[in-house]
Amino acid sequence: MLKKLFIYIAACLPAVASAQTNDTFTINGKLNTVKEPYKAYLSYQSGNSRVLDSTVLVDGTFQFTGKVNNPTSALMLVDRHNQGFVGFNKNDDVLSFYVEKGNIYIAGNDSISKVKITGSTINTDNEDLSTMLAPLYVKAQKLYTEAQAATPDQQQSNVFQNTIQDKFKALQKEREDALKKFITAHPESYLSLMALSSMGGPSADINVIEPLYNGLSPKLKDTESGKQLKQSFAALKATAIGAMAPDFTQNDVDGKPVKLSVYRDKSYVLLDFWASWCGPCRQENPNVVRVYNKYKSRNFKVLGVSLDKASGKADWLQAIKADGLTWTQVSDLKFWNNEAAALYFIQSIPQNYLIDPNGKIIAKNLRGAELEAKLIEVLGK
Repeated sequence: MLKKLFIYIAACLPAVASAQTNDTFTINGKLNTVKEPYKAYLSYQSGNSRVLDSTVLVDGTFQFTGKVNNPTSALMLVDRHNQGFVGFNKNDDVLSFYVEKGNIYIAGNDSISKVKITGSTINTDNEDLSTMLAPLYVKAQKLYTEAQAATPDQQQSNVFQNTIQDKFKALQKEREDALKKFITAHPESYLSLMALSSMGGPSADINVIEPLYNGLSPKLKDTESGKQLKQSFAALKATAIGAMAPDFTQNDVDGKPVKLSVYRDKSYVLLDFWASWCGPCRQENPNVVRVYNKYKSRNFKVLGVSLDKASGKADWLQAIKADGLTWTQVSDLKFWNNEAAALYFIQSIPQNYLIDPNGKIIAKNLRGAELEAKLIEVLGK
């Protein structure tokens, strides 16, 4: 999960016609102390294709040219071990940056990973954003180390899991605040559109995302990625806090149809999307079991929706038994094509929605202690 903190998601962009010379980029590079004729690789997205280009360093000098419709992320590798681009790893001499139309200049001494990039607005913006996010990398690494150092007993402890979960949530909030600050300060930058896209997804708050989008320049909103992002708002609004929960019917483990609106029956319902093959789901199940057993007599229900496959039905049933999930479970056994999951814009699991007796979504993605805290709020102590 921690890796998701620092991933920017950019949509694929349509191919560029060869006649459009104004979309050409040129990268001129120089590594001052490198004399060996190493091979350099450049990988980037152009239209619907992934481009892999290469050249040979001559006295540390190199050049790449290509075409991109919009700025896009790229990787450059100086191959010092004659292993090719496919075999590179994090310890190799690699630069992660952006390519955009125009002239980009790369200058450094002995390492491509430590160069200075000039002539490119998006890379200057990326340097500013990276500086803002750098403290979060440090915190994330500390949290990862803490989780890895836990004893088996700690890893099985609800208290320990909830503590790690709370710290992770706090990191997510810090990341979101940093991105909001950057986007607001850079309404013309394509990187703001990329950063805003990374804030999207199934758990996004439309009340946060849409105002930020509206503050972007008309030019950014008119790009293909800008249009795609706006189109995703409809799904987010349909499952936003305050919206009426989309109704659906799926069969339970015995093949009997269960309709959400009927099952709710004037109760608070936690609609829980999960699967037997989902490790984080199975780790969260003990917490849901504990909370369910504590509040099931107080107008609280859980309805599990499994994203298992038809071929995995036995695993689904076994997981229900092994994890002690005594509430109703439904599934159409269509894996990621589960029709209820599609209604709720489910792109990752575990994910849940808390629905009030009137059918309104009042919270979502409640984990660990957050779930019980919310139930205390709505049910009373």
